[in-house]
Amino acid sequence: MTRRFEGKVAIVTGAASGIGLATALRLGSEGARVVVADLNLARAQQAAQQVLQAGAPAALGLACDVSHEEQVAACVDRTIADLGAWHVVVNNAGRMIFKPLEQHSAEDMIDVLKVDLLGAFFFIKQAFVRMRPGGAIVNVSSIHAEQTTPLVTAYAAAKAGLLSLTRSAAIEGKAKGLRINAVLPGAVETPMLRENPNIKSGLETLDAADVGQPEDIAAAIAYLACDDAVFVQGAMLRVDGGRLDQL
Repeated sequence: MTRRFEGKVAIVTGAASGIGLATALRLGSEGARVVVADLNLARAQQAAQQVLQAGAPAALGLACDVSHEEQVAACVDRTIADLGAWHVVVNNAGRMIFKPLEQHSAEDMIDVLKVDLLGAFFFIKQAFVRMRPGGAIVNVSSIHAEQTTPLVTAYAAAKAGLLSLTRSAAIEGKAKGLRINAVLPGAVETPMLRENPNIKSGLETLDAADVGQPEDIAAAIAYLACDDAVFVQGAMLRVDGGRLDQL
């Protein structure tokens, strides 16, 4: 495999499983030194071992609650201190709840927004101050930002906000030599998908052809994060197997 991230240091959030782990493995296999950031330290460290086994020259598992700015700053501090630099961040950590809109409390909305939107904002803010020109930021949004289903109001709103944040950051980041883009995954074969109450109840139906693998999303993220995409700025890349193309 081409090692497009040789000499690069990448932080991937929510990287102990699913899309985040697949992304950490992909970047590591292409030469990146990877920080696996996750809520659970033990799971982050286990995932870091997998990244090393995939061929990464270095991997570090760190506990990080992205909804707390001080933990984000500490994650960046540790990354630079231990690995010497910081070139890429993949804002993948996310939270999803399922409730009718009228049952959402203010706390429900705030809790989801803090992880899915503010978490990305905190890392982008750190990147704007501490990442050198040539750095790349990839935000993991969702097709729910464009078309959605019942019971996921907070998640859909947060992921739509993440697209707006991507646009604003891309405009301001360009002058700093930083690229900011987003991917919008569709249905992906992860435990979160199969535990989705909408899927279990049949409220949301899926054709097997419309379900991708975490590695499919990781490949798109790796492209946006690497120098092959040097002229890609503020892009919103839908990676859903064409699911939203059907009316």
